[in-house]
Amino acid sequence: MSYRSFNRRQVLRFGASAMVGAVLSRFAMREALADDVVPGGPAVVAGKAKAVIVLYMNGGPSHIDTWDPKPGAPTGGPHKAIKTRTTGLQISEHMPKLADMSDKLAVVRSMSSKEGNHQRAQYLLRTGYAPNPTVIHPSLGGWVSKKLGEPKNGLPAFVSLGGPSLGAGFLGVQYGPFVLPKPGLPANVTYGVDTDKPRFERRLGLLDTMEQRFSQSTGDAKVEGRRALERKSVALMHTPDLSAFDLSTEDATRLATFGDTDFGRGCATAARLVEKGVRCVEVMLDGWDTHKDNFNRVAKLMGTLDVAMSTLITELSRKNLLDSTLIVWMGDFGRTPRINGNEGRDHYPQAWSTVLAGAGIKKGQVYGETDANGEKVTKDLVTVPNLAATIATVLGMDPTESFLSPVGRPIAITDSGVPIKALLT
Repeated sequence: MSYRSFNRRQVLRFGASAMVGAVLSRFAMREALADDVVPGGPAVVAGKAKAVIVLYMNGGPSHIDTWDPKPGAPTGGPHKAIKTRTTGLQISEHMPKLADMSDKLAVVRSMSSKEGNHQRAQYLLRTGYAPNPTVIHPSLGGWVSKKLGEPKNGLPAFVSLGGPSLGAGFLGVQYGPFVLPKPGLPANVTYGVDTDKPRFERRLGLLDTMEQRFSQSTGDAKVEGRRALERKSVALMHTPDLSAFDLSTEDATRLATFGDTDFGRGCATAARLVEKGVRCVEVMLDGWDTHKDNFNRVAKLMGTLDVAMSTLITELSRKNLLDSTLIVWMGDFGRTPRINGNEGRDHYPQAWSTVLAGAGIKKGQVYGETDANGEKVTKDLVTVPNLAATIATVLGMDPTESFLSPVGRPIAITDSGVPIKALLT
């Protein structure tokens, strides 16, 4: 039958059949991905986490020198491996505190991607998508801000501490991160010189009038996003919970246990922020791009990490927040098993590690394996979209749910990612 011989009824029948097939195919995929997907309408995922803290290791940490050591192998390096509380798990000697609480962690040793460039890898890890020139994808924090919503107290939903972050892409600037280069009280949260509350409110009214006129005359859809961001800024200025950023109010002895580093203070701030309802907090530890002097640099970084991350877990537990907060440790990629001529390791996306803890995570386990030299994943390979889908599921988001980009293209929360059941409780 040629396409000219189709009548309207046949076209509709064909279209309905195709649509039903697509829906059934998608539902079948969801059934394969997560047990808690509820049929009928948009998928509903029973999330166990109310917040997520992402500990981002900027530059790409060596998996062999951290979570996947290869003692005795030519690629192993000088660091020793130590036992942990988890059967079958040894980690670097420079993370003794985390070794002692490994029964609270799920260590994934089988991550793999194709992105060995820092910018592309960071985009992939934060969005679950490879970079695409036709669309800017939302970061995890952007999705969380959009789907889980703002705290009622005026604090932002998405906070990034310690470095550059990635925004909310086509979702709009109002769902992007509130970025602080260093932990501490935000700047410019008080009225300006010679400005009191009445004068400030008059200025806001004038700005709102100008924005409305501009929106009506241009039809620019971005104006509403900017206005929403302005409202959020004003709310942040006036929230009584702004003090969550102020570590001077923290118990000095408890604060010291995080370590005298910006990363440690960032972890301390993250615990305070999620306690006040912030949905997503990124804390960056920079310096993992160790092409030279890898072993000395990584040992120092692990010292910073070990103290801060272990104390973060302890603090969340003390505040009864660990069962409602997901912790994600990750970086750009791994580093080469081969040691270069500068005692360094280069970029290596083929095999690397990540770590999950807290809400919704089956703790005290090692998932996946690499070979004896740490060169190849030999069991349970995990893609970045699969990791992103696992995180989304724990946060109660359907990884397959789509939103329309500005050009009308449906974009899902993850790029066909499959939640890893073995990691989920």
